[in-house]
Amino acid sequence: MGACLASDKITVEGLPVKYMYREVPQFEADSGWRFFSGTETQEYVDNPGNSMFYDVNTIVNYDLSIIPYLEMPIGVELERGVNNVFVVII
Repeated sequence: MGACLASDKITVEGLPVKYMYREVPQFEADSGWRFFSGTETQEYVDNPGNSMFYDVNTIVNYDLSIIPYLEMPIGVELERGVNNVFVVII
């Protein structure tokens, strides 16, 4: 699937993905996916040391619930709703 950006709140602290979106890829191997726990402040996100590029499969191993959404198009934004189901917000 390619690379994605994920917050350390997911990969280091072990929080589940609560918000994810897909943007235009920044480089050839980039899938465009960005994953966040929903607890990050703007200051936290603005610090490049608090996130890193990973293979999408790595993030899937942290949170299997994202799998059904990975084929969604660029421009989509999703947020985890009730019953742990993601809802398209854009």
